[in-house]
Amino acid sequence: MDTSEIRRRFLGHFEAAGHTVVPSASVLASDPNLLFVPAGMVPFKPYFLGQETPPWPRATSVQKCVRTPDIEDVGRTTRHGTFFEMCGNFSFGDYFKQRAIELAWDLVTKPLDQGGWGLEESRLYPSVYVDDQEAVDLWKQVSGLPDDRIARLGKSENYWSMGVPGPGGPCSEILYDRGPAYGADGDFGAEDRYLEIWNLVFMQDELSAVRSKEDFDIAGSLPKKNIDTGMGLERVAFLLQGRENMYEIDVMFPVIERAMELSGRTYGVNHDDDVRFRVVADHVRSSMMLIGDGVTPGNEGRGYVLRRLLRRAVRSMRLLGFEDPALPELMPVSRDKMGETYSDLVRDWDRIARVAYGEEETFRKTLQAGTQIFDLAAGDVKRSGATTLAGEQAFALHDTYGFPIDLTLEMAAEQGLAVDEEGFRGLMAAQRERAKADAKAKKGQHADTTVYRGILDAHGPTQWLAYETLETESRPLALLSGGSAAQVLREGEVGEIVLDRTPFYAESGGQAADAGVLDFAGGRVEVLDVQRPIKGLVVHQVRVTEGELSADADVFAKVDPGWRTGARQAHSGTHVVHAALRQVLGPSALQSGSYNRPGYLRLDFGWTQALSPAQVREIEQVSQQALRADLPVTWDYMSLEQAREWGAIALFGETYDNTKVRVVEIGGPWSRELCGGTHVDHSSQIGTIVVTGEASVGSGNRRIEAFTGVEGFDYLARERDVVSQLTTLLKTQPDDLVGRVGDLVERLKAVEKEVEKARVTQLLAGGAALASASADVNGVAVVVHRADGAGGGDVRTLALDVRSRLDAARPGVVVVAGVQDGKVSVVAAVNDAGRERGVSANELVRAIGQLIGGKGGGKDDVAQGGGSDATRLDEALALVSTDVARMAG
Repeated sequence: MDTSEIRRRFLGHFEAAGHTVVPSASVLASDPNLLFVPAGMVPFKPYFLGQETPPWPRATSVQKCVRTPDIEDVGRTTRHGTFFEMCGNFSFGDYFKQRAIELAWDLVTKPLDQGGWGLEESRLYPSVYVDDQEAVDLWKQVSGLPDDRIARLGKSENYWSMGVPGPGGPCSEILYDRGPAYGADGDFGAEDRYLEIWNLVFMQDELSAVRSKEDFDIAGSLPKKNIDTGMGLERVAFLLQGRENMYEIDVMFPVIERAMELSGRTYGVNHDDDVRFRVVADHVRSSMMLIGDGVTPGNEGRGYVLRRLLRRAVRSMRLLGFEDPALPELMPVSRDKMGETYSDLVRDWDRIARVAYGEEETFRKTLQAGTQIFDLAAGDVKRSGATTLAGEQAFALHDTYGFPIDLTLEMAAEQGLAVDEEGFRGLMAAQRERAKADAKAKKGQHADTTVYRGILDAHGPTQWLAYETLETESRPLALLSGGSAAQVLREGEVGEIVLDRTPFYAESGGQAADAGVLDFAGGRVEVLDVQRPIKGLVVHQVRVTEGELSADADVFAKVDPGWRTGARQAHSGTHVVHAALRQVLGPSALQSGSYNRPGYLRLDFGWTQALSPAQVREIEQVSQQALRADLPVTWDYMSLEQAREWGAIALFGETYDNTKVRVVEIGGPWSRELCGGTHVDHSSQIGTIVVTGEASVGSGNRRIEAFTGVEGFDYLARERDVVSQLTTLLKTQPDDLVGRVGDLVERLKAVEKEVEKARVTQLLAGGAALASASADVNGVAVVVHRADGAGGGDVRTLALDVRSRLDAARPGVVVVAGVQDGKVSVVAAVNDAGRERGVSANELVRAIGQLIGGKGGGKDDVAQGGGSDATRLDEALALVSTDVARMAG
């Protein structure tokens, strides 16, 4: 049974049982504590936490997921993958344990010809939490299995929580026995034998004082009990397809087959090669899915995970013997298989390919540079007589230069060297611990929304009127000071206020919150910020500027009309620039982020190379033409599926309501995006769009900035003033200004060259005198000279010039030191006869460096260095003759 059929049967089974089929959310988690969605329940987390009211009593989904903590285990086990699909069914206060067990057992055991999966009952073992006798009784009742077929496991295996106070409960897993070839009878910890395919979470407890996964207090029972299940699609697929592991299923093995063709090696022959083939299959698919959802390679967060996956795939192909670009050969194979379910991969293929292939090309250059660094390190090891590359060096190659440890091991072996792997692993472990500690610290800062939930439960959602008016008469529902309820906010105090109705736009979708005031009898408060901490509730951060605001005061809420006009112009301008980008660069230039405030917009988009000045001008010109055309700006509400069919663009990383979304159009299909922001009525009302810059904001991401409205005209006026001042100063016309400035720059460069030439001539003019005044030190001609005002280049030039003037037949050494801007530069030069007498320029410079607070080095004939302590320079130079005498014997 192919993977798409397994998925279809799962969704069909639960839809027939009254569940709403919910499409997969983006793999990019909206939870600030998560990089990616790691489980199917994450999109439903607000419902389980009571932060939002679920729109359906029961639901089912097949969710795209990514887990990266076990990335090193990918390919080594049957079950670890970075990207995977998790099938789940969810009950929000509807059915509970018995129905969950019935539905799962029915699908798993129902014959194939009846729409089930037809797994043999004799191979299935339910597991339950050791103290959950109710689950044991229900499994026996539903399945007819005896006691010895039901495994009782502890908290670490069969109790679920989020790791923070909140809902939790016992779990029940369905395990598939793969037979004695995979482990001992009854050893349920042997996951290769007893493979978990489905986990049923009975969310029934309210947890408090959560100290660890196995150490927490149960405060009581949840008022509404929920069901959350997760079934690994890939795991069921390799069982039903008779494969050994998830990498060999129908949607992944074709990549391995292509990798075999490219490398000339065969899967199933060598364990190390098999691991590499599996890494390729997993990482190529995972990378493609991440890019498809808007991730671009970078050095931190999601971008770093993607970069690591892509580079591990390329590295594995190299270790398999294929050194040409691999992703253009492999990723289209994965696209063809996954694109059958996720059509976005096919539609956005140009963008996905450009990002992936560009990163591979960058990595190939990194490998070249890393190889040079490795060769230097290996050379140092050999010269020292050692045979092992230090763990610190291997770690630096990996961490600083992105050079994989496997390549370091491979290349070290080729040169007869070992690598201190234990030292390397220790440094890697320390780095991981630092990362975990940082992540834990960040997680601990997650905002507590309990107080807001209490307000929402008591009073209902805020009546939000930002689309309709700029002014409302309102009543406070709550005042907050320091996160707690307050009866009054005094003059000068900053706090929060929740109103029953508000005209203020709360920050979202890249648009800054409105500014304005709340007037009340005897006073006024200034609105500093407006947010939605939980769905349905609008919270205003305010500062009391006059009087005292009490919780029972009536207020008059007024948005600053100038602020709102500027915000509308900027947000509509963002849509216009986005459409212009796609018109100029092509449909794959998609927005990846934005920010707009009155008069200013910033738009990030996926692109791998800098835009030319001509492209920037064309984007600006297309934008201005849209403004001149006075295009109508309209919006409508529809389902997410309708919006997609209509061609509306949904932004990467944003989450949308599956039942109703707002689509904003500018000029019909020319610009059609999902958006909840405020907008102008016609494009001409934007006033103007002036692009002020275009730059990189990370690998595969560019940023355009622009001014709109009055701020755009102000920017142009400032530039006009600059041009006017320059034309007056240079006595020329605006059209001739560039040529005039260019002529001045060229003349300045020519003068600087002449000045430099004269300076060097003057510097070298004293070379002959210095050479003739050399001192004799034990038969060696020694010249020591201090040249104040000379930099490193000047010092070197003079030292070499003086050395060339010494008698070549007589041993000679020249040491020149210069001081410029408080920094000391030193160069020592020794002729061939001097080196034969044992004089070393390298040793002389090192000795001087110790006294002047610096260092230096080089070869025996020429060495250079520097320092920061000029006060001891004369002392250091005075010791040169002593050092020369010692070296010359």
